[in-house]
Amino acid sequence: MNFTRWSARLPGTQRRAAARTDRGTTPPQPPTTASGGANGSVPAARAEAVPRTRPAAVDGTAGGATRRTPTATADAPEADGPVPTLDGLSVHEVLGQLPALVAVVYGPEHRVAYVNDAYAALFGARTPGAPARTALPELEALGLLPLMDQVLRSGKPRTVKSRRVTAEGGDTPRHGYYTFTCTPIEVGAVGTAPAPATARPPDPPSGDAAVPHERAAYGPEAESEADRSYGPSAAHESNGAYKRSGPYEPSGAQGTHESHPRHERYEPYEPHEPQPLDSRHHDAYRREPYQGVLVFAADVTDQIESAERLRASERRQREAAVTLQRSLLPQELEQPDDLRVAATYQPGGTEAAVGGDWYDVITLGAGRTALVIGDVMGRGVRAAAVMGQLRTAVRAYARLDLPPHEVLQLLDGLAAEIDASQIATCVYAVHDPNEGRLVYASAGHLPILVRDPDGTVRRAAEPTGPPLGTGGWLHTSGSVPLGPGSSAVLYTDGLVERRDEDIDTGVASLERAFAGATGSPQVMCDRLLRALGITAEHDDDVAVLVLQHPARTGHDAELFHNAALELLGGIEAAPRARAFASGVLASWRFPNELRDLGVLAASELVANSLQHGTPPMRLRLRRTDRRLIIEVTDGDDHLPRRRKPEPADEAGRGISIIATIASSWGSRRTPGGGKAVWCEFALPMG
Repeated sequence: MNFTRWSARLPGTQRRAAARTDRGTTPPQPPTTASGGANGSVPAARAEAVPRTRPAAVDGTAGGATRRTPTATADAPEADGPVPTLDGLSVHEVLGQLPALVAVVYGPEHRVAYVNDAYAALFGARTPGAPARTALPELEALGLLPLMDQVLRSGKPRTVKSRRVTAEGGDTPRHGYYTFTCTPIEVGAVGTAPAPATARPPDPPSGDAAVPHERAAYGPEAESEADRSYGPSAAHESNGAYKRSGPYEPSGAQGTHESHPRHERYEPYEPHEPQPLDSRHHDAYRREPYQGVLVFAADVTDQIESAERLRASERRQREAAVTLQRSLLPQELEQPDDLRVAATYQPGGTEAAVGGDWYDVITLGAGRTALVIGDVMGRGVRAAAVMGQLRTAVRAYARLDLPPHEVLQLLDGLAAEIDASQIATCVYAVHDPNEGRLVYASAGHLPILVRDPDGTVRRAAEPTGPPLGTGGWLHTSGSVPLGPGSSAVLYTDGLVERRDEDIDTGVASLERAFAGATGSPQVMCDRLLRALGITAEHDDDVAVLVLQHPARTGHDAELFHNAALELLGGIEAAPRARAFASGVLASWRFPNELRDLGVLAASELVANSLQHGTPPMRLRLRRTDRRLIIEVTDGDDHLPRRRKPEPADEAGRGISIIATIASSWGSRRTPGGGKAVWCEFALPMG
């Protein structure tokens, strides 16, 4: 199949043909005119070097006329010889040496015209003239045949990227990835053959005869002129097919043809001679070029493998970050006596890096519970590591039983020390069942949502401070009612933030979903995620913490009791406290041993408050389904410390006794000034 006679139809084709004609013959130099140039001569593009000249100098002559002398420019050196061109390159040689896969097909059935050596080495040799559906099954398997149809119809190139190719040759199949580009071309007419790749067609000696043969090899328009030049026009018109005859030697001046290679020429095909191609193709002999497709496949296996290695590395890093983050989150939430709590964490989708969301539930003692949720700005292992440090610090500060705003103040300084380039948002809240309120402080975090027993949802609207790590801000605490029958939700921005809407719109959507959510805290977490459209492919990680303060009735209500006694001071305060504690514990039907320990603990706490505190004082007894809590408050804010008394000391043994007989004890400062000292006793099971 002859396909070398196709033209790219680039601008300047005629100019290049003229340049080739000029190189074939050396016309005599025309005389120099007054302007300094040849009459009507135009330097051939890429064919000859013409030195640049400066404006001519004007000289005076004897006759009074002026003569202009051209001068060479200093910045443009003269060329040593003709500038080489690409016009003589062979398409076969160029395509054959390419490492890329190249195939040329023609016609509506995409019959094979040519495959280069790289293509044949990968898929094997192909039979010219066979349809691509049978001769090029690999293209059909890759789905390129419909694409090639589009290229023929539209005349525009099409590209498919990174297709996996499997070559079955050899002992083991070879796999690779190639990017295929299908480009429309014109394939030379069947029955004609190009000149040998190493030779150029001869140039006629002069005149118009120099153009047709050269143009015939590069475009269909020129081909018709060349045919008319080298064969009888009647034979061309009647048959249109050509046979290869003997060598053709151009006519012209003697000696001029000896310097050119010998070329073959074409004569009209005679009917009595054998057909040069398969007669099954009814259009095998035509003068117009075929519309074809050049399939070019570039090997991108290295790029694909590098990208896959990069994706695998990112996947491993993400898995490491997720594993680190999940290990730093609480494996099992602490369950307070008075609250039901559940939380969930969902990392972002596979294309999103892991963030620094975290949550925690911390029992503070005396029935009080701290609830924390936060978000470290950033992604990956670093964000998870910073999150782990902040969570550990929160638990340490919570053990000091500090007010929420003081905890955030300490965290603010710590976050700046950990990494000054990263900031974090956080909400720290404390629930006190005796007060029926949720006291909280926020560092740039989204507002807490509280749902009342009647279904009304309210935002905790107290002012919030800047994120942790910014420094220079004095945080404050706010409070919101959270009585029996109420619920609250703490969450990170991944739950409500969307790229195409304002974050307040997302918070409003969460309010509506929270108002209708029912069931256990874990069920409510799942329902909120579904209502807000959170899926496994979500682009951000999400943390949600739901707490309920249930309204207890029936048998459960019998397990939760409170009793309090105001102490005015004086020598009668301690006996009154012991009598009150004994009667209350007896009414709660505690075993005698536990009742005696409770009375002793109440007596020691009251005595310590009478000696080191100031009025007003109060004794509070509280029972839950799991523990007995004894607490004494007074007006002094100096917290007691446990110390080892000397044998001769008469004081300092009260706190040591409490620490010995109780399950746990502690102290804290109260918001209105003063302190509270408490201890707990675990109730026997059953």
